[in-house]
Amino acid sequence: MNYISMFDVIGPNMIGPSSSHTAGACSMALLARKMAHFEVKKVVFTLYGSFARTYHGHGTDKALVGGILGFSTDDERIRDSFELAKEAPLDFSFDINTEDKPEHPNTADILMTGETPDETLMVRGVSIGGGKIKITKINDITIEFTGEYNTLIVKQTDLPGVVAHLTAVLANNNINIAFMRLFREGKGGTAFTVIESDDFIPDSIIEEMKDNKKVKDIMLIGV
Repeated sequence: MNYISMFDVIGPNMIGPSSSHTAGACSMALLARKMAHFEVKKVVFTLYGSFARTYHGHGTDKALVGGILGFSTDDERIRDSFELAKEAPLDFSFDINTEDKPEHPNTADILMTGETPDETLMVRGVSIGGGKIKITKINDITIEFTGEYNTLIVKQTDLPGVVAHLTAVLANNNINIAFMRLFREGKGGTAFTVIESDDFIPDSIIEEMKDNKKVKDIMLIGV
């Protein structure tokens, strides 16, 4: 038997007409912002499918900018996100792609840049309905996580011993793993390990994990 939660019926607390096109868009941009280790100065949103066709009428554009500014789905400032971005200042633009067909119609690529050339990050987000989202790509590597848990995203070299090191650090800090998956571009190349936990993950974990020289970078996203 399939059960439907009250959240599925009434949807999320939100500003805007659509849980998929407004709340979901805001949530994916907010999560992308949390993944950036730098102050975002410029962002380019590439919209696909349904997002590309209805983004202005459903407020998807304002919701995406609001998410990058750090607004949650029920923040009334979303309505004024364009003006607030100019004050920040945040340079934003939209690229409408109606030719490519992504895996889901509510898809957006979020390309963020900071003040220096090495401060750049591309995140692909998908709004899957009811305000829920998932991240499906970081730069050129396909991944998947929802942001519903405290999450570590570890960028590493795909070589033996790295995953064992990561799990040992978590165990030594009494942090339980809810979900853990490895995504890689190819054997021995760049990989991402996504670790989701119900437990609070302290910042000190990052330095311990970086003791392994095969660990290149870590994103820590709290809920």
